[in-house]
Amino acid sequence: MQYLIITLLTLFTPITDNDGIADSLTLQAVDIVAPLKESNGNDNPYSATTFTLKDFENRHINSLKELSALAPNFYQPDYGSRMTSSIYVRGFGSRIDQPVIGMNVDGAPVMNKNNYDFELFDISKIEIIRGAQSTLYGRNTAAGTINIQTLSPLNFQGKRFTMEYGTDNSIRVKASHYDAPTDNLGWSASIHYNHTDGHFTNHYNGRKCDAGDNFATRLRGQMLIGDRWSIDNSLTIGYTDEGGYAYRYYDKSSSTLQPVNYNDPCSYRRFGVNNGLTIKHTLPKVILSSTTGYNYTDDRMRIDNDFLPESYFTMGQYQREHSVTQEFIAKSNNNSRFNWLGGLFAFYKHQKLSAPVLFKEQGIKTLILDNANKGLQNAFPGSELQFDKEEFTIYDDFTTPTYGAALYTQAGYDTERWNVTAGLRVDYEHTSMDYHSSSQIGFRLYPNMKDYLPLNTDFKGSNSLNATEIMPKLSATFKLNRGTIYASLAKGYKAGGFNTQLFSDILQNRMKNDLMQKFGVTLDNATYYDDASATTYRPEESWNYEIGTHLSPLKDGTLDISATLFLIDCTNQQLTIFPEGLSTGRMMSNAGESRSYGGEFSLTYRLQRLTLDCSYGYTHATFRTYVSGTNDYSGKHLPLAPRETMSANLSYRLPVSEKYAKHLIMNIGWSGTGRIYWNESNSLSQAFYGLTSASLNWERGHFGASLWGKNLLNEEYKAFYFVSMQHPFFSLGKSRQFGISLHYYL
Repeated sequence: MQYLIITLLTLFTPITDNDGIADSLTLQAVDIVAPLKESNGNDNPYSATTFTLKDFENRHINSLKELSALAPNFYQPDYGSRMTSSIYVRGFGSRIDQPVIGMNVDGAPVMNKNNYDFELFDISKIEIIRGAQSTLYGRNTAAGTINIQTLSPLNFQGKRFTMEYGTDNSIRVKASHYDAPTDNLGWSASIHYNHTDGHFTNHYNGRKCDAGDNFATRLRGQMLIGDRWSIDNSLTIGYTDEGGYAYRYYDKSSSTLQPVNYNDPCSYRRFGVNNGLTIKHTLPKVILSSTTGYNYTDDRMRIDNDFLPESYFTMGQYQREHSVTQEFIAKSNNNSRFNWLGGLFAFYKHQKLSAPVLFKEQGIKTLILDNANKGLQNAFPGSELQFDKEEFTIYDDFTTPTYGAALYTQAGYDTERWNVTAGLRVDYEHTSMDYHSSSQIGFRLYPNMKDYLPLNTDFKGSNSLNATEIMPKLSATFKLNRGTIYASLAKGYKAGGFNTQLFSDILQNRMKNDLMQKFGVTLDNATYYDDASATTYRPEESWNYEIGTHLSPLKDGTLDISATLFLIDCTNQQLTIFPEGLSTGRMMSNAGESRSYGGEFSLTYRLQRLTLDCSYGYTHATFRTYVSGTNDYSGKHLPLAPRETMSANLSYRLPVSEKYAKHLIMNIGWSGTGRIYWNESNSLSQAFYGLTSASLNWERGHFGASLWGKNLLNEEYKAFYFVSMQHPFFSLGKSRQFGISLHYYL
């Protein structure tokens, strides 16, 4: 703590580079202590999009969600809070539980999808790789991986301070200090804070429902020991406290959206620690590295789970998770035609989760008593089942340890024109769950019974899953004079798990069954659960086939073009569904077989003062085989993922005298997304929509300012759809926003 205080006190002590000004946008192309699996530009046999610090600052990109559609077939919608960090790539994704795409920060994996949505401050590069990357990156990278590099104190030294004010009384402050006392030692300290009053109003109380505060700090240290050793440690601590969940009831009879209108508060709070330590040793013919990662997550979600002004039920979710990862990599270090890489990866994750559901007066009546009393009328005409409380809680507690290990290798052979690479990974994973659900309430059959009798319902046990996955990879690259053509195939997988959110429904059924048994009555279609086997889901597996090209057709290198065609066959696809009837939970189900095919195209053109970036992605993703109950969804489009993404951004450096500005840059951007089908039957969908943004960035000396706007044409679109207790809900995307940003770089 003393070290952090001293660091923050020195943030604004003036230091200068050789020109007297630290140019925050001029960085080395490659971090000299970067992990060994980082890419090597456009020679790779996969489709990837890279964003730099310059892109984030000029376009005012603050989160991964704002990269949606900027990378082809990449879509991360705003589902209501930073907890719901769902990402869809090439038609596949997941609303809950396991992600379809992995994330690494400074080489260390982020093990919990809840942590994917964080503030992008002092990020030097983000690389979004699409297509199965499981051979090198393992579990939950069936659709790709996101590699994030923070700003390196060995690449940049100086101080950075930014203040921003925008729509909804949004305030953003960033401050950082980067120093390198010697050429071989660098350290940095950064802080970030942002606040918003909220964008959406809850009609029930007239207040904004999505106000929030976010704070984070990052400490990074890098050391080079001689010519052979490097040490890099990156520590980030973050805290989020926000509202959210601006869900609107959809009235089917009038086909209209009602305003946000619920009576119980909704909130999400998260405290997180992420640390990555990479040690690298360079030998004459081999490079060795060790990366140790640690993640800690303590988060709390509270929601009015019926999202109506009536008192049905509320839910909480309290999670504490520790995860440790260790990876050892050996990589060839020579100029021979044969190159290789091998690695050993292991992880351990321990999660404690509590998810109490509070049933209120209307929920008790509708979900439990009405159904029970129907069954009692034949045996006890004129009688009525009653509870002694207007509210009661179903307690759901889970302990879920998970561990796994993997051994992988990749080898390539180069000729003058060809590179052929093959890889193989063997991955083992074990996960178990101890569960305990319980409730206590008093009941009586009025007027037959005068006093209430206790009803104690308990559901306790354990379950486990084991999985062994073998993931091969093969690619071939043909080198052109100004580019490459490649073909690849790879297998990917997404881990299985447990449907913890179904346990409140399980206990409700057991309560009703226990009650009826006390009176000798059997409910129609009663369901008895003896264990949690019904709550497991299997790993999702897929094969990714891809052909593509990376081209720089002009001699001066001002034009870069990438194009890709892909085909993905998926089995045991994991899909979020809602149980039949007036259920309170949701579950992950394996949906049979599906197929996705499509293409991606991106272009960057630089001409003196002008830079043009364009991208387009098309996905045709359908169920090949999926039967749920009496419904056959075979041939239907996969829900929630867009069919098309499109973007264009024009950056123009205006010709002005250096007397008035060092830089005056205008950015105009447009991104389009759609069509998005909201359900498996494809009966509801969001049509293609486009969002327009613009900014004007001025910089002179140490100072700079920017005016920016997002969704300038005030496009109205739906961002999310779900069903709760047979009630459909939508949430809308944010309307027009403006802001001003000031920065001071030394």
